[in-house]
Amino acid sequence: MVVLVRGINVGGRSKLAMADLREIAEGCGFEQVRTYIQSGNLVCSTPETSSAAVAATLEKALAEATELQPAVMARTRDEWEAAIDANPFLQRGEDPAHLHVTFLATGDTASLGDFDVAAYAPEEAAVAGAELYLFLPTGMGRSKLAGDLAKRKGPPVTSRDWRTTVKLREMAQEMAQATE
Repeated sequence: MVVLVRGINVGGRSKLAMADLREIAEGCGFEQVRTYIQSGNLVCSTPETSSAAVAATLEKALAEATELQPAVMARTRDEWEAAIDANPFLQRGEDPAHLHVTFLATGDTASLGDFDVAAYAPEEAAVAGAELYLFLPTGMGRSKLAGDLAKRKGPPVTSRDWRTTVKLREMAQEMAQATE
């Protein structure tokens, strides 16, 4: 299972040590818990097969154990693989350094609605399932598109750059191979 915690350790706010996150996740019954960098990325094994249930369990545990109430998104290993495979910008050969994925809460479907993405060219956005894919040639920090999308009302979301997305897949694959 790949689990993303939204908005922790960003800009010096909502601080949560990864050791504490691992401990809280282990307290939820998750096993082989590993974190990646300081921004709320973890990979774990659990007998629970529902990514929504895993997210809800960790979200509740974080609220009980800390003063934080971050949104949590989770994906099974197969769901994570499908999210990687669905990236239309990677499929057309864009530089992975310019790619980002925004993950919606499990069960929600991504939508741009009437949002005028063309007005942000050369930046682009596309949806597939519960993910919103971004092509940001000048990066996330300078992106007007990403900033305006973040201001939209809707379900909780969290974004990861492509390097992190791929690293979390590698970690999930390593964990699966170790248990086979």
